[in-house]
Amino acid sequence: MGTLSPLIKFGTSTWAYEGWQGLVYHQAYAKGRFKQECLAEYARHTYRGLPLFRTVGLDQSFYGPPTAEQLQRYAAQLPAGFEMCSKVWEDITIPRYAAHPRYGKRAGQTNPHFLDARIFLQDVLEPYRLHFAGHTGPFLFEFQRTGLADADFLAKLDQFFSELPTEFRYAVEIRDAALLGREYFDVLGKHGVAHIYNHWTSMPALSEQHNRFDQRFTAPFTVLRLLTPLGMPYADAVKAATPYQALVRPMPTMRRDTIRIIRQAAGEDRRAYVLVNNRAEGCAPLTIQALVDELTAS
Repeated sequence: MGTLSPLIKFGTSTWAYEGWQGLVYHQAYAKGRFKQECLAEYARHTYRGLPLFRTVGLDQSFYGPPTAEQLQRYAAQLPAGFEMCSKVWEDITIPRYAAHPRYGKRAGQTNPHFLDARIFLQDVLEPYRLHFAGHTGPFLFEFQRTGLADADFLAKLDQFFSELPTEFRYAVEIRDAALLGREYFDVLGKHGVAHIYNHWTSMPALSEQHNRFDQRFTAPFTVLRLLTPLGMPYADAVKAATPYQALVRPMPTMRRDTIRIIRQAAGEDRRAYVLVNNRAEGCAPLTIQALVDELTAS
């Protein structure tokens, strides 16, 4: 077996799944303490005698930035060098609030904080700077929809990143395949921001995304998020994968594309963060084990 490049960091989209008991988690937790305390065991988990997870996604930060107390609790459970990739608060990444009860009076309204650098710096970035500096991985900006003309969205994105400090790392995930073109590539490249190669219901295959960029990267690092099978609605992916304890639909093409992209990145001395969701193949830790096996097979 070969060795895995230290530039390649695998992790799951989030970590607190009790369905992973016996696979990732083996210790007993006091009632109600699992979600608060299991990150330390997650970060210690090994496969073939080596740490399997060297990063992790913080998906819940999409719904609100973590507090100083939360960041301090995470930091206390992580070893040196372990980086967390955090989704950015939706108040910065959605132009209009959906007509959903959780938004209350804001439902259906225009979001005045869309791509507001001041809000990001104050409410998101500053707590990380103060309480999580040693564990801060790329910030993930997920744009599920923009509601804007492509040129207008890209102009706002360009202005936004021009106002951010360069000592942190940023990555953009779009769910609109029509945006995957030269203009988008140029905006990200101008600011050293990574494109997130996302294996998602309505997006092209990972290899097609990379081909649209002439197989070049826009930043000194790259991020891949393996989320759902292509063409499968999210709700169907959840139903098929629950309770997230087994591989229910291995996807050889997704794995092959992932390996090609991260091998290229590592060969160019770029870090590659690979975040795997349970809804992709059924059990994120087992998908990661399979990818590690393929990467180290020769």
